Amino acid sequence: MQAENLMAITPLTVHPIDAPIQFHPLLKPRVWGGRTLERLGKSLPPGQKIGESWEVADLPPSIPDGRSIVAAPQSLAGRSLHEALRDSRTRRAIMGDVELSPDTGFPLLIKYLDARENLSVQVHPSVEYARRHPGAHVKSEAWVVIAADPGAVIYKGLKPGVTREAFAQHIREDTVVNDLVAVPVKPGDCHYLPSGTCHALGAGILVAEVQTPSDTTFRVFDWGRPATAGRELHIEQALECIDFASSPPQQPVESPIPNKRQGLTTMRLTRTEFFEIERVDADAGSGFHVVTQSRPEIWMVMAGGGEIRGDSGHAVDLQPGMTILVPAAARDWQARFDERTWLLCVRLPSPLRKMIA
Repeated sequence: MQAENLMAITPLTVHPIDAPIQFHPLLKPRVWGGRTLERLGKSLPPGQKIGESWEVADLPPSIPDGRSIVAAPQSLAGRSLHEALRDSRTRRAIMGDVELSPDTGFPLLIKYLDARENLSVQVHPSVEYARRHPGAHVKSEAWVVIAADPGAVIYKGLKPGVTREAFAQHIREDTVVNDLVAVPVKPGDCHYLPSGTCHALGAGILVAEVQTPSDTTFRVFDWGRPATAGRELHIEQALECIDFASSPPQQPVESPIPNKRQGLTTMRLTRTEFFEIERVDADAGSGFHVVTQSRPEIWMVMAGGGEIRGDSGHAVDLQPGMTILVPAAARDWQARFDERTWLLCVRLPSPLRKMIA
């Protein structure tokens, strides 16, 4: 906290950002977690079940360990993303035309979830609830399935006809799971879960999660786990937030026809008012010129490898499990792939969309 107060008085002085920004992952032990993240190259503490790896995070200070620390480039290393964004020059280089969140932070939270066991049945605050409760934050999210055990499912929305009264009764009877729609998943699927959707990530699934910057979760059922500190149920709050009037589509988000060009295949997985997710499959020996359109991009490398090279000639190796933030100010950057590679590219919506809307 002292460092951040100092930053308010003494602005950062940094060189132009000539390389993608890398962060130290924030590893989160969870009762439902496992060790699958080691397959993505994450160095996990021994003997712990790690359920989440927060790759890019800039949450309010009320959330412990909720702000990413820069690992590279050297000009920003050791500072939190929040500190970097408080300097006007650095903020402009990173964000371009995109605004910060209402809490003056980076407007997305990017993470991996390793569900060795079922996550709790939960819901995130609706817009109306968050408006009435300043401490609660809307959380709309998308899951991209990276790996899934045979028969694995997610729970997404309520079955048609389930009323608030019936749902509340089934919570008391511990039969609420029967009200949820179980959706089989496979690697590559993308599911969007807007705030107000009752949901749970099922056991045996590894996902990349892209979400609005919130950690507000209301649980209604926790699969018989004891209600210890940090795992309490929030039934009344959840009942206020769940959308009983509609259910989200149960199929994965529909993708347009893949766009194939010069060894690259791109597919838009989802486009929401908060973010866009595109999948990029690259053949060995392929590459492309990086075009940010004055918006930051976040790349999550799932398999393969290569490099991204800035206009100064500085290159960063791309490896599985790596997450990088490409600043909006990137110019004349090149990506090259030495082997078959696939990655996710997350973008923030263009400010023009709001003006047109």
